[in-house]
Amino acid sequence: MNETVAPPPARSSGTLGAAIAGGVIGSVLTAVALIVAAPDFLASRMVRQGLLADPAILSDTVDAMRDAQYQPVLQANRAAIETPFASSWKGAAKPDVTLVEFYDYACPYCKASNPFIDRLLKEDKGLRVVYRELPILGPDSLTAARVSLQASKAGRFAQFHDALWGAGRPAADTIAAASQAAAVAPAARNDPEIEAELKRNFGLAGQLGATGTPLFIVGDKVLNGAVGYDALKDAIAKARRAS
Repeated sequence: MNETVAPPPARSSGTLGAAIAGGVIGSVLTAVALIVAAPDFLASRMVRQGLLADPAILSDTVDAMRDAQYQPVLQANRAAIETPFASSWKGAAKPDVTLVEFYDYACPYCKASNPFIDRLLKEDKGLRVVYRELPILGPDSLTAARVSLQASKAGRFAQFHDALWGAGRPAADTIAAASQAAAVAPAARNDPEIEAELKRNFGLAGQLGATGTPLFIVGDKVLNGAVGYDALKDAIAKARRAS
C-alpha cells in the first residue's frame, strides 16, 4: 500500500524573504563564531589534514628542530670539528664543502657507509671528508683508533684506513696487517696528542647528540646513523648552496 505524502505548505513571499534573511545572517554568525571562537580547532584540523596528505612534513619538522638544536654547538666548534687531525682526511685540499664522519672501525654501519663516502669523493672534487675516531665498541676499537691516529701523524692515514676496512673487524691480526700496509707499528705508543684527540672527539660527539656511530656533520646538518648515499649527497648539496 502506497502512502501519499502531502506537499509542503506554500510560503508567502514575506515569510520566504524572512527565511532567506535569517539563513544569511545565521551563516554569517556561524562563520564569525568559527573564526573568532575556534581558531585552535581550525588550525588543528588543517595541521592534521596536512600531515595525512604528506607525512614527510612531520619528519622534515623534526629534522629542522634537531638542526636548530645543534646549530649553536656547530657554530661554536666549527673549526674543531672540520679541522682534521694530521692526515685524517681525504678529498679536496681546498674544499668548498667538508663532510665529517665520527666512526668506529668495529662498527658494521660505518663499514657499510664507507663505499658511499668513497663514491662521493670520486664524484665531487670540491668535497673533503674529515675522519674523527670514536672508538665505542671495546678494546680492539680503541687500539685500532690509536694506531690509526699514529698512522695519521705519519702522513699515512688513508693507507691504514683503507687496509683495515679491507682486512675486517679490528683484532690483533687485522690491525697488524693494516699497520704493515701503512708502514707503522701495530701497537700505538702512549702519545698525549692522540689521547687528547680521542677525548676531544668524545666530547664533540656528545654535544652533537651522537647515539652511536657513524655520526655525520656537513654544514649545519647532523646525521645520526648509516643514512646512505642519497642522504649524504643531498646534505652536501644543501651545504654547498648555503655557503
